[in-house]
Parts: sequence; C-alpha cells; structure tokens
Amino acid sequence: MFAVAELAAAFFGPGSSPLVSVGAAFIDFTPPWLKDFAISVFGTADKTVLFISMALVTAALAALAGMLAVRRFAAGASLVAALAVVMGVCVATRAVNSVLDLVPTALGTLAGLLTLSWLTGKAVEAGAGTPEAEAGTGAPEAEAGSVVPGDGSAATTEAGSRRSFLVATGLTAAAAVVVGIAGRTFSATRNTARIARQALKLPAAKSPAKPLPAGTTAPVQGMPPYVTPNPDFYRIDTALVVPEIDPAGWSLRVHGLVEEEFTLSFDELLALDLEESYVTLTCVSNVVGGDLAGNAKWLGYPVRKLLERARPQAGADMVLSSSIDGFTASTPLAVLQDRRDALLAVGMNGEPLPLEHGYPVRMVVPGLYGYVSATKWVVDLEVTRFADKAAYWTTRGWSERGPIKTASRIDVPRAFDRVPAGTVAVGGTAWAQQRGISRVQVQFDGGSWQDADLAAVPSIDTWRQWSYRWEDAPAGRHEVRVRAYDTAGELQTQDEAPPAPDGATGWHTITFTVE
Repeated sequence: MFAVAELAAAFFGPGSSPLVSVGAAFIDFTPPWLKDFAISVFGTADKTVLFISMALVTAALAALAGMLAVRRFAAGASLVAALAVVMGVCVATRAVNSVLDLVPTALGTLAGLLTLSWLTGKAVEAGAGTPEAEAGTGAPEAEAGSVVPGDGSAATTEAGSRRSFLVATGLTAAAAVVVGIAGRTFSATRNTARIARQALKLPAAKSPAKPLPAGTTAPVQGMPPYVTPNPDFYRIDTALVVPEIDPAGWSLRVHGLVEEEFTLSFDELLALDLEESYVTLTCVSNVVGGDLAGNAKWLGYPVRKLLERARPQAGADMVLSSSIDGFTASTPLAVLQDRRDALLAVGMNGEPLPLEHGYPVRMVVPGLYGYVSATKWVVDLEVTRFADKAAYWTTRGWSERGPIKTASRIDVPRAFDRVPAGTVAVGGTAWAQQRGISRVQVQFDGGSWQDADLAAVPSIDTWRQWSYRWEDAPAGRHEVRVRAYDTAGELQTQDEAPPAPDGATGWHTITFTVE
C-alpha cells in the first residue's frame, strides 16, 4: 500500500506521499515538551527517528489488518480503508497539496486491498485462522485404530499451502521494499529544484563581506571550524521532505499593512544589489552546551529595503513570513527595519542555498532565534500586528518574539574525555548576536573564575571562540564550567531553564579526567 503510494508520489508533489503528510500532521500537533525531548535526545536525526517509528507502526497495523482479514475479510479491509481516510485527510490538508495529490493515496489503497485479498486467500488455503488450525489440527480426529483415507496427501497439501503462503508473504514484502526504493529513487531523479540549483550561478555581491580577521579559530585542537561547512550546518524545521521549488516558478509576495503591495520573482531578486554577511544562527531548541548553532557567510538582499519599497502603515509591528510548506514565523517589524544584516538570502558559504537550508530563498535575521525569523523556502511576507496574527510555534506555546540569549559552551575537551597530564587545553564557543561577546571565563572544580583568551570576530552577529590553557592539571576527575559576558558587560544568566518557551539558560558544565 505505502510502497505503491510512494512510487505514485514521484509523479506528483513531494507532499503527496501519505507517509510524509501523516508525519507532517504529527509534527503539527506535537506539544512543545515532546518536541524538546525529541531534539534533545535525537538532535538533527529527529526526522529519521520519526520515519522509523512510523514504519514500525505501519508494519504493526498491516499485520493486524492481515489477522482480521483471515477471520473476516471485511474487518481487515475496513482497517485498510480507515487508514486510507486518515492519510487522505492529512494529504488534503497540507498547504502545498491539491486534490490531485490524493491520487497516490488512492492508488496505494487499491493496491493494499488487492494484496490483502490475495494474501488472505493464501492464508485460508494454508489453514491459518480457521478453528481447526487454532485447535492444532486441520482434519477431524480419527477413531483409534482407524485409517483416514487420503491422510498423507491431505497433510502434504496443507504443508504445500503453508509454504505457498510464506512464499507469497515474502514476495510481497520484497516487492514492497523494491517498489518503495524505486519510488524514492525516481523521485530524486525528477527533482527539478536539485537540477536547477546545480545549474545556478549566483551573481557577485555588490557589497561583499569583509575578509575574516586573522585568528577567528581558537588555537585548540579539535575545535569546530569558525565557518560551519554547509553539510555540517544544523537543520531543525517542520518539513519531513524538503520542498522542491523550481526558482523559475518562485515568487515572494509582500503585502498586508503596506502602502504598496508587490511580488518579486527570483530573477528580479538576483538583479538587486545583493550583500554578503557572516551571521550565526541559533535554534531555540538548543540546550545548554548544545550544537544547534552554526555560522555561515550569507548572500542576499536586505529585508529593510523590501520594506522601504512596501512602506508599512502606522500601527504595524510584525512581519509574518510564510514558507511554501505552510510554516510561519513572527518577526518584529522594527528588527527588520534597523541596520542589522537581516537578509532575504539566496547563497550560503559561496554557493546557492542547499535544498535543506531553504533553496531557493530563505530569511536570515541576526539576534533572533530561528523559529521567529529564519523561515526557509519563504514565499510570503505579510506586514501585520502581533495582536492580529500568530505564527506556527506561537500557537503552540512558544514566545512570539524570541530574542537570542547570551550562551557559551565547552567544545574541548568533551564530556567524560580522558586527557594526558600536564597542560590541558580547553576551548569553546560563545554567542550573543547583535550584542557580541566581550569576555569569557572558566572555572575548574569550583575554584576562582579565570579569563579565557578570545579569538577574533568580524562582527557582533557571529559566535566567538575562546581558549584557556590549564597549566599543571593534576591527575584525577575534574569539573570545568564556562560563562560569558556581552559587550554591554552583562553576564550570562546562571539560572537554569529549558528551551521552551523562549530559549534555554544556564552555565555549561562538563567533567573530564586527567591521567
């Protein structure tokens, strides 16, 4: 059922896959505490875990449908039909889907019912599910000393039927795997967005980023690079399958409480005076010491210039940005109108945006967590009011504005590492976008706080690496803690708080052993 639907979905939009749509609906109704738990435990593998869980549930439901159908075919078929209705509702209610996207679900359901009927017939032939089979025999009990005519041939026939059923089941499972893989493979070859991205040559920035100053990476072996490579950049979003957007058909609508509404095409965007800027992005779900943060060089057009053209009306205080998959983010209007490098980005680290990071266009806004600013696959900017509209995560209990909090972490050594005696090199990263980091301190085993050495940075909108050399570290188990100050001299709060509803707080602490 699902394999055929996946194959058929290759000829429609990526959201036509019933598994994808059901998974997306599950994410939509996930409470914040469960989302935090999944990200804290599985990190960026949360979507993979969801797919695996869905596969296990699907297998269990398929087995249940089979058992019901052996006893009474209508019962098993009814379960398949009920699943089809649920999947159909999920597909039909996705923002990117149309009525035609229901076709894969319909074809998959038909294939499922036919397969169920065939396997049920094989199971009945093998005696499965019959009262006699459940009692442990397939024939009436013979009287003592009597001979049942044809007994040997009947047993042989029953054994053959059972083998036939097992073979049919195995072939069905193998066919499902092959068809499912074929569907995903064929879908990848038809990915117009990937093909268009490979052919895209971005224009040079009219205002290129200044060369990075020397010494942006702390001199500690094992530190992450100052600029995060695209394949290593964290990905947290609500899209189970990356939207496939052909830039030739992409457009951005700017509307709402503005004097001038307009629509911008991709070619028109590329023809504007693009700018480059290094900006660190941070996910609100990042736990203390977590790695859901990344630094990149972005190429794009300043959002403030789009707003200057639109001319927001008095009383407007928010821009609701919408992704093509229905996700929305609420960004304070004043943030997008000030001098920070808030970009409608088309490039990342010298190449077009990767598909999973928002190709062809996304938003990048320094100083705000991604859930209220960094909309990927963006297609709509509505100037409005916080009192009138609420964004995706705001309706699920998260803060509506989301300014980034000062954070610091220890990258080297890792928790529970064992390091040789002598001088121990400690290094890490701190950030406070739009404020910058002015000081980082470390503490060993509850002793006095020591100032760490700070690496260079190009602006206050990127993270800052730090390092400290602990001379003559004694053997044994030790605890190290870190804290940071922003450029206004404000100390990072020690108070511990979870990510929900507006970002985690606390001082990162690890233990390691000197041998």
